[in-house]
Amino acid sequence: MDLVIYGLVGLAALLAGSVSVIRQGHVGVAALFGRYRRVLRPGLSLRIPFVETVDRRLSLQNRSIELEFQAITADQANVDFKALIIYAVRDAEEETIKRAAYSFVDERSFMQALVRSVEGSIRAFVATKRQCEILALRKEIVEEVNAHIEHELREWGYRLQNLQINDIAFDEAIMRSMAQVVATNNMKAAAENEAQAQFISKTRVAEAEAQARRVVAQAERDADQLRGEGNALLRKHIAQGLAEAGAVMEEGGVEPAFMLYTMWLDAMKYVAAHGHGNLMSFDGSMDGFDKALRQTALLGRGAREAGPARV
Repeated sequence: MDLVIYGLVGLAALLAGSVSVIRQGHVGVAALFGRYRRVLRPGLSLRIPFVETVDRRLSLQNRSIELEFQAITADQANVDFKALIIYAVRDAEEETIKRAAYSFVDERSFMQALVRSVEGSIRAFVATKRQCEILALRKEIVEEVNAHIEHELREWGYRLQNLQINDIAFDEAIMRSMAQVVATNNMKAAAENEAQAQFISKTRVAEAEAQARRVVAQAERDADQLRGEGNALLRKHIAQGLAEAGAVMEEGGVEPAFMLYTMWLDAMKYVAAHGHGNLMSFDGSMDGFDKALRQTALLGRGAREAGPARV
């Protein structure tokens, strides 16, 4: 009975020493007498009892590290960085797994090398830039790090999945000066915009006033022309009417100067009707009428003796 028990215990120990369970997302590295032999995939794996061991277990999943470090720009400004590194084993090929398993003594040594490589790449890049450029160069910083450590990570069996620059901060004095520069530039831009707006507004007003003056001047010029044409046409018709009336009066034996007298009386009537209360006096007696008639006749005779006017 004891032999059976011992046999079962030995069998259980034998099975335990020959079976390995690898979790999903991981691989195992089997070694025979301390030397690499093969890769154990996820699931249940059989191995040679006692002499073949699982030397390393590697995760194929993404892993991350948070970094906080400081760099100095070309103009001697201190810049504080907060970054997140996401990395993983490059692939599940046997050669890649061997490199990832045996490039470093342990996981801690690999992480230290990775962190120092990333920090060194960023510091070297920042040292060539001025403080005013850094905030706009997140993408360029990531590209620089990838280009610098891509070959090293390949040799180690890893790849950089992502590098996120989460925060870039300067010393408090620098932040104050940068804020002052931004505020000054904003005020300058606002002043320029306001000046330009005022210039445009005044220009538009001046153009509108000039256009209005041109319209008014053109209207006045047209009105003067029309008034002149109207006055000339009126005088022309008056002259024609007087000539026709004079001819009729001569044919009828009426002294043409009488027409001038009647026109003079009509003028007096018009002035009296539209004088707005102004007083006018003239001699309305027969002597006055005779005197006005003789004067009018003399005026007409003098005009006839003078002959037609020469142009």
